[in-house]
Amino acid sequence: MSTSEGSRAVIAALLANLGIAVSKFVAFFFTGSSSMLSESMHSIADSGNQVLLLVGRKRARRRATEEHPFGYGRSRYVYAFIVSIVLFSLGGVFALYEGWHKIATRSSEQSGMGLLRPHRSDDARGIFTAHRDKGIQPCPAWRPMEPFRPRSESPELPVVLLEDIGALVGLIFALAGVTIAVITGDARWDGIGSLAIGGLLVVIAIFLAREMNSLLIGESGTAEHVAAIRRALEGGDDVHRIIHLKTLHLGRTSSW
Repeated sequence: MSTSEGSRAVIAALLANLGIAVSKFVAFFFTGSSSMLSESMHSIADSGNQVLLLVGRKRARRRATEEHPFGYGRSRYVYAFIVSIVLFSLGGVFALYEGWHKIATRSSEQSGMGLLRPHRSDDARGIFTAHRDKGIQPCPAWRPMEPFRPRSESPELPVVLLEDIGALVGLIFALAGVTIAVITGDARWDGIGSLAIGGLLVVIAIFLAREMNSLLIGESGTAEHVAAIRRALEGGDDVHRIIHLKTLHLGRTSSW
């Protein structure tokens, strides 16, 4: 994955989320739906997260200094970790509170289903862009979550992919909550939809925080990288055999 490819996926997700956020706020204004408000804040959080990812990419490209001789490659992981915090607080916790408040007050609402449907295609395009930019690698069937791990040590595309999947599933929760609330006349179903959205965002945030924590601590190189390093060392005349080799990723394009 080239730098331009990764940036293209993040920028595409940013533009899509900004447009979606405006539409969701309009839907919330006309419906008063807690699910729609939760989804609006979700899109705002996602937009801010994409800006953080772009800032992290830029700061990671700074030249190495005497104080930081191995460069600033891990800045990307720091900003991706901040993304998980924003998603947890601004997205997940807010949606949980809004859902609880809706259930407690049983506010009335109108239908917002017509305004929900168009956003699914925008989020789907974001997922397609992340896949096309080759940030996700194939995995064995017995490790179903492996495609979401930043195996290329590039955190942006897995973050964008998980956020867009969360947005699609969240829209389904919002649509279900609003639909059942309109059919039954019980606004608590809208609150339940908001609770489901909040729970989904919290789970995604915890998963991202766990993965970024692993990268910040330091992960070894991939099997391909280790094999290439071993071949390069053993290919010279000065090295007879490597007994043990330890590697550490320092950033997108460097290992030690």
